[in-house]
Amino acid sequence: MIKNKNIEMINKLSRYVQPFVFVFLFLAAWYVAVQEGLVDRFVLPSPVDVIAAFGSMFPAILNSAAITLYEAVAGLLISVFLAVLLAMAMDNFIMLKKAIYPILVISQTIPIIALAPLFTIWFGFGMLPKVLVVVLVCFFPVVVSLLEGFDSVDNDLLIMLRSMGAGKIDMLRHVKVPASLPAFFGGLRIASTYSVMGAVIGEWLGGDAGLGVYMMRVRQSFALDRFFAVIAVVVILSFLLFSAVVFIQRISMPWYNMQKAQK
Repeated sequence: MIKNKNIEMINKLSRYVQPFVFVFLFLAAWYVAVQEGLVDRFVLPSPVDVIAAFGSMFPAILNSAAITLYEAVAGLLISVFLAVLLAMAMDNFIMLKKAIYPILVISQTIPIIALAPLFTIWFGFGMLPKVLVVVLVCFFPVVVSLLEGFDSVDNDLLIMLRSMGAGKIDMLRHVKVPASLPAFFGGLRIASTYSVMGAVIGEWLGGDAGLGVYMMRVRQSFALDRFFAVIAVVVILSFLLFSAVVFIQRISMPWYNMQKAQK
């Protein structure tokens, strides 16, 4: 029994250690390549240069990071709200699903990089165009995942509940929502990583503040160490949002986490 617990603990630790080891080896190879002159420093600064640039620009970039994070979170929350409403409507009305689902798929073929400047022309250089870009980026994975979750419910179970007098709200509350939560959070995890990227794209193509604007400024001055430092901030913000979604999932689905732990 004790041996099994030790093995389980080692497996859990390896899940966290392995990514750090890979990142460390990648950074070490990057550092050696720059130090040995295999890559010119003005083309690719070393990780040490990026860390030094990050430390020097941290106070200045903090406000830009806060703006980008606000846009990402606001757009993500709006996209989740709209996705839940639309998914519930499409699940209850088959004709609506047949009519809208192809449009959703087609909408993903339109490049966001082409829509962002239009939003800037229509809504100005404020925060609204960036939030709209985030909504467009995050909406599709959430609504599609939630629809897949609704469709995964056993039809025989729904027929049995209907024969017992359960209404649509009862079936949604007691069967469909719990069954669709794993798929929903799967889409939400994807959307959370896209949200920061969407905000940065919106700022890059037409903004007056945020990490995207800061990236454009340092790029124009050819300060690649600062440019990579901003990319690191974007990665950190994306990871924080992803971790927040995972935390909410663990709280919302304790039964699902117990089943995964037993496997």
